[in-house]
Amino acid sequence: MKNSKDFGILVVGDIMFDRYCWGTVNRISPEAPVPVVRLDSTSTAAGGAANVAANIAGLGMTPNLVGIIGDDDDGRGCEGILSDSNISNATLITIDGRFTTVKTRVVAHGQQVARIDQETITPLNSEEESNVLGNLFDLIPISKAVVISDYGKGFLTDRILSQIITKTRSYNIPVLVDPKGKRYSKYRGATILTPNKREAADACSLDDHEENVVDRAGQMLLTDLGLDALLITQGEEGMTLFEKDKEPQHMPTQARQVYDVTGAGDTVIAAMAVGLASDRSFTEAAAFANSAAGLAVEKVGTTVVTKEMMTNEGITF
Repeated sequence: MKNSKDFGILVVGDIMFDRYCWGTVNRISPEAPVPVVRLDSTSTAAGGAANVAANIAGLGMTPNLVGIIGDDDDGRGCEGILSDSNISNATLITIDGRFTTVKTRVVAHGQQVARIDQETITPLNSEEESNVLGNLFDLIPISKAVVISDYGKGFLTDRILSQIITKTRSYNIPVLVDPKGKRYSKYRGATILTPNKREAADACSLDDHEENVVDRAGQMLLTDLGLDALLITQGEEGMTLFEKDKEPQHMPTQARQVYDVTGAGDTVIAAMAVGLASDRSFTEAAAFANSAAGLAVEKVGTTVVTKEMMTNEGITF
C-alpha cells in the first residue's frame, strides 16, 4: 500500500485478520458430538494491530501501520481488507515461510461455536529484525504517538521492542503498549501499558481473584517498569488508571450490555492513543477510551468504533 508521511499515529504490531463464518445450528453431527453449522455467510475484518489502526482511523486520525504478513493467499489479499477499514498507509513486510495470522470464528445464533487459528509464532531472525527497524526509524520522528500492539506472534522481538521504545522516547513522543505474556520487563520505559486485569496479575505473579489485585498489580508495574501511566481494563467492571504520584482513578464501564469483548483491547489503546496524540491528559484520554470500549463490546464480532458512533452517543472529544 502507499507510504505517505501525512499521518498522525504509528501502529506497530501483529497484523491479523478476523474471519467470521455466520450460520445456524439445527442438529448435532452423527459423526461426533458437535453441532452442524449451516453456513449463511462469511466476512473478514482487520484484527490485532490492524484493528487498532482501523479504530484510530474511525476516531478521526490517520494511522500508519507497520507489520508482517506471510507469502500466502491471505497475505496477498489483505490490502483490500485494510482499505475497507480506511487504512490507507501500511508498510506490510512479507516474510517467506510464515503464515499470515488469521483467526476464523464460527458463529451461530450470535454465539461463537469454534475458533480456528492460522499463525506462525517463530521469532524473527536478525536480518528480518533489521529490515523491520529500517522501515520504522524513518516513521517514528514524524508520529504524534506510537502504538505497540503485541499479540505474541514472534514479530515484536526484544530487540525490536527495545529500539522502538528508546527511539520514540528520545523524540518525546508517547509510546503505548498493549502487552502480551508475563515478562513485562521487555516494555520497560514505555509511556503507558494497557493490560487487562488477568494479564496484569499474571505479569506480577498474582492471582487475579485476590483482593485488591488491580491496585497491587498497578502500583507494581508502574514502579518496576518506569512507566508514566498504566491503564488496567476490567471488562464489565470498567478500567483503572494509574499515574506516578497520583491516586488510582477507577472508571466504571460505559457499556449498557456486553455481547462480545473481541477486539475491545484494540479499541481501548486506539482511543487512548488518539487522546494522547491530541495533547489530552492521561485522565481525559482514559475516559475517552472507556467510552469507546463501552460501544465496542455492545456489538458481536470485531467492531470499529467511529467518531460518528461516539457523537451519536453524545460523546465529544
